[in-house]
Amino acid sequence: MTGCEILTVAEMVQTDRLAVEAGVPSLTLMDNAGRAIADEVEAHYLAAAIVVMSGPGNNGGDGFAAARHLRERGYEVRVGLLGAPELLKDDAAEMARLWYGEIAPLTPKLLDGAALVIDTLFGAGLSRPLDGLARAMVAAIEASGLPVVAGDIPSGIHGDLGRPLDDGDGVSFRAQRTVTFFRKKPGHLLYPGRAMCGEIIVADIGIPNQVLDTIRPRTFENDLDLWGGEFPLPSLVGHKYDRGHAIVVSGPSFSTGAARLAARGALRAGAGLVSVASPPDAVGINAAHLTAIMVKPFDGAKGLSALLADKRLNAVALGPGLGVGERTQDLVAAALASAAAVVLDADALTSFSDNAQGLFGQLRPQCVLTPHQGEFDRVFPGLLDRAASKLEAVREAARTAHCVVLLKGPDTLIASSDGRVAINANAPPWLATAGAGDVLTGMIAGLLAQGMDVFKAACAGAWLHGEAASRFGVGLIAEDIPEQLPAVLSALRQQMSE
Repeated sequence: MTGCEILTVAEMVQTDRLAVEAGVPSLTLMDNAGRAIADEVEAHYLAAAIVVMSGPGNNGGDGFAAARHLRERGYEVRVGLLGAPELLKDDAAEMARLWYGEIAPLTPKLLDGAALVIDTLFGAGLSRPLDGLARAMVAAIEASGLPVVAGDIPSGIHGDLGRPLDDGDGVSFRAQRTVTFFRKKPGHLLYPGRAMCGEIIVADIGIPNQVLDTIRPRTFENDLDLWGGEFPLPSLVGHKYDRGHAIVVSGPSFSTGAARLAARGALRAGAGLVSVASPPDAVGINAAHLTAIMVKPFDGAKGLSALLADKRLNAVALGPGLGVGERTQDLVAAALASAAAVVLDADALTSFSDNAQGLFGQLRPQCVLTPHQGEFDRVFPGLLDRAASKLEAVREAARTAHCVVLLKGPDTLIASSDGRVAINANAPPWLATAGAGDVLTGMIAGLLAQGMDVFKAACAGAWLHGEAASRFGVGLIAEDIPEQLPAVLSALRQQMSE
């Protein structure tokens, strides 16, 4: 696994230290960081007047290095420093010494005549909100409309939290591009930080990958590197029974569409067989709408238990359109008492709002919970407010529930009870549409039916979900998502074979 690891601010500090211990001078790392920023500017912006905003720490040292490299390439560069040059320390002081131009005080006046701003005021470990002159620069740049290239992360965004540290009115720079180093940090992918970063470029500055063997990161960007080695592709000698049988539990006659959406997602995700378990009053409605997907009548929790006694039904999804109340609680209990892998969403979670511990006592490792934020708050009340970050909240939720928890949103998080968390970053804004979450529930169930590891199935399902939506484009509705999966899976298979 290379490239999908995400490092916290503390882990990145440790990474720099380990690189130096391995023989890479810290000044070389800083110079390479500045060169990487200069490379990005040269690749995308014509020669023009550039203002480099440097801060008092190592991030400011990166700015001095970038300024030097850009001037050597023919750019007109001005450097504005927040603070006094004589207060710079260590490598940052050396990089300021190597800069042979003027070091001006940082002021909005410095922007006059500029065409581009490089933000290297503060790095990802900033421990306070932007204030004073730094805050004034944010306002001045926003008013000017000048493009910004950020070094490491836009100043004001905390690298772990993905937001400003503030009491509600914090600000940060909004970058057109962000050049970060070695690996991304959570703040590059969590909102609102992700929106403030613009396009993110991860630059190699000479840190050896072997340092990760010591750090052992537990947070990852959700992509093929994380789960591709276990993704179930059809075999030439296989047949449908090798690919499992997923079952989606339908709600009553007036609420059946969500289950059918989930079932379609399971089928398109590759499950060999898919059935909708239908209460008696909904059998006719479901049968009239389904073709490749079978309908299996059942009546109540005992009826579902009888269905799931057939071990060939090896993955079950409950919640979409199921209804809230004791009946759903009983159906969830029946599913969890079976040998099947279980995906719980929507009403299957909300039904336990007043008895979350009762749910947790039944859960097992082969389960996935897929709440949106409102459902998460019902099952894990107050956790999002108490936790240090959204990422830590979902990590704690997975430990509490002893299973995988997928918190849906623009920055969907997937957490395993062993502490691993993946951040999904490929979902377009138009994926926020009615029924999209139901399709995701079914897709995960379809991957579980094929025997995929539960954490990796949830990760792969979220990634495929985002790719399908991106491929379709604006105007997406939930029914469109499964129909994009053949093209997505074809491209995935090609990528995996390369």
